[in-house]
Amino acid sequence: MTLFETVFSGNDAVYGLTEGAINAAIEQHGADKAVSFPNTAYCLPCYYAVTGVKVKTLGELKEALGVVKTLMTREMRLNDVFMSGVATALCAEFIEVLKYIDGAEPYTEPCYGHLADAVIRELGVPLVTGDIPGVAVILGSAPTKEEAAALVKSYQAQGILVTLVGGVIDQVAEAGMKTGANLRVIPLGKDVTSVIHVVSVALRAALIFGNVTPGDAANLMKYTFERVPAFVNAFAPLDDVIVACGAGAIALGFPVITNQEGVSTVPKSLILQPDVSKFNATSLEARDIKIKITNIDIPVAFASAFEGEIIRRGDMQVEFDGSRVDCAELVQSAEATEIEDHKITVIGPEADEMELGSKNSIAYVVKVAGKNMQSDFEPVIERKFHNYINCIEGVYHTGQRDMQRIRISKDAFNAGFRLKHIGEVLYASVKNEFDAVVDKCEVVIYTDPAECKRIRHEVAVPTFNKRDDRLKSLTDESVDVYYSCILCQAFSPSHVCVVTPERLGLCGAVSWLDAKATNELDPNGPCQVITKEKCIDERIGEYEDVNEAVRKFSQGALEEVSLYSIMEKPMTSCGCFECICGIEPFSNGVVITNREYAGMTPLGMTFPELASMTGGGVQTPGFMGHGKHFIGSKKFMKAEGGIERIVWMPKELKEFVAERLNQTAKELYGIDNFTDMVGDETIATDPEELVAFLTEKGHPALGLDPMM
Repeated sequence: MTLFETVFSGNDAVYGLTEGAINAAIEQHGADKAVSFPNTAYCLPCYYAVTGVKVKTLGELKEALGVVKTLMTREMRLNDVFMSGVATALCAEFIEVLKYIDGAEPYTEPCYGHLADAVIRELGVPLVTGDIPGVAVILGSAPTKEEAAALVKSYQAQGILVTLVGGVIDQVAEAGMKTGANLRVIPLGKDVTSVIHVVSVALRAALIFGNVTPGDAANLMKYTFERVPAFVNAFAPLDDVIVACGAGAIALGFPVITNQEGVSTVPKSLILQPDVSKFNATSLEARDIKIKITNIDIPVAFASAFEGEIIRRGDMQVEFDGSRVDCAELVQSAEATEIEDHKITVIGPEADEMELGSKNSIAYVVKVAGKNMQSDFEPVIERKFHNYINCIEGVYHTGQRDMQRIRISKDAFNAGFRLKHIGEVLYASVKNEFDAVVDKCEVVIYTDPAECKRIRHEVAVPTFNKRDDRLKSLTDESVDVYYSCILCQAFSPSHVCVVTPERLGLCGAVSWLDAKATNELDPNGPCQVITKEKCIDERIGEYEDVNEAVRKFSQGALEEVSLYSIMEKPMTSCGCFECICGIEPFSNGVVITNREYAGMTPLGMTFPELASMTGGGVQTPGFMGHGKHFIGSKKFMKAEGGIERIVWMPKELKEFVAERLNQTAKELYGIDNFTDMVGDETIATDPEELVAFLTEKGHPALGLDPMM
């Protein structure tokens, strides 16, 4: 058959299966039975994105299948092939959603199936920063398990997010590879229809970040082609259904690379590569993905894909724990004459001199020098240590300052990894990322307990205290400039963050000092200086300078913005915000929820449902995306009464922000233990029950002027 006939045949086969499955489900459950994927605001995200219609019942699903049928035209034109591919994808979504009826959990480890909206938002930052340079969809079974594992590892070592569908899942397991979202290798499912779950990620990215109107299929496909760097690797043999699915991927702009001999190729879209070992290079070239190479002389892999790796105690060779013994990590500025570039020294026992499974002290001091280096950049560099060390395969890092924990796995140790290699990673990463301000770098690693105690208490802690005093003095009023951040415009073209000392970027990853350092490192980059000389309204934090900047950086999509109001000209949101805040009229306050919280809020909406209203760089009065650390800021919603308006948060988030939030409430209003007055899901998710709790506690929001 020709390529056209193959796609049409595959589409017809899937359509027939879908029609039968829907009819059987209606016969069993009735047409009014609810259907939806869990933890998403979009019900059936792919169908909603393409048509603008939310399907909520089996009866509506059958009607939707009739709409899909209209896409299945049979003229011998390329557009007909692509539309049949899209129809195949939508049928796959219908088949998959039936698996979730009545809250069923159809996928078990290692497979994930549907990925929640929160997962997509978490991927936003690493995708726009390039930590995830691309998304690979690997479909079918490789010729051998060794070739399957080699291909997956090659992508993993480049930081690429890998999704697996079909037999390749069993192959990598048999080869001994670990998989999971924390390693950015995600097995979706064994059935070919489970490929829709990665298509769903791409289409929801357009809705979440791109402000693409649901139903605007042309702009939807334009967005995925230009802004979602995905591609497909499909192993032979390809049946008609797989080819039809591939046509859907190509319609979204994702090239398909296959080793199927005799396939009818399409330039830059359907590519024959007989040698599986060359899939990686062919795929990156087809999608125009550039991998930034950082050569580090260590015996294990180094890539962002390992950032989420967890090392259990049974897999651990040695551990360093600042909560039990003396530890510290510190950046120190020095004169160039005081530093020997690339000198790495270990003072004390190496890892191979430590007892298996033991807990040890460690303190590493990274000395930096450069004509453009500033002391304000020290904590910015220091915070990156967490990312650098976690990128090492087989090494786990958490915490910071003098409370970090590091574990080295047995596998990494047996591969030859030692503590000196942490020094190599810190040296190479600092010199690579901060080359504009760091000319020379030297690393000293202490493991001698006495030396670790000295470094921690006589050097590190006094330095941290001095920095904290400096940070406390940084207020919006005390600085002359703010900074823009447009990193997220890779996905959200009209969004602009305005970063101030008291309002960090809404992703939670960019503070004022981070933005300042970024501007110094790259004066033409994403963080630009914004003056604040022309105040329009001090109450809501509106400046003529800021308006001019956001107008320029949003290409005219945004005219005016305030820094301190949720109701008047609020700042836009890209989609990867840590939290979302929304007005709660019954209590005269605001509810805050974070993306990790999957439950219901007193607003009658979950995080995904709330977030779907605010992403994509649009202003939504009454709702605001923001970072977790902004919650305790004195500038949080200052125009509407500030933190006194906060009436509800998930318990875990409330505990996370409690110390700073309570401190701010005490300083501003004289309220002790303010978080005890704030509701959470263990107290109430019903607005009337929440008001009763707030009344009992005497919450100040009840006495404030209405916001609406």
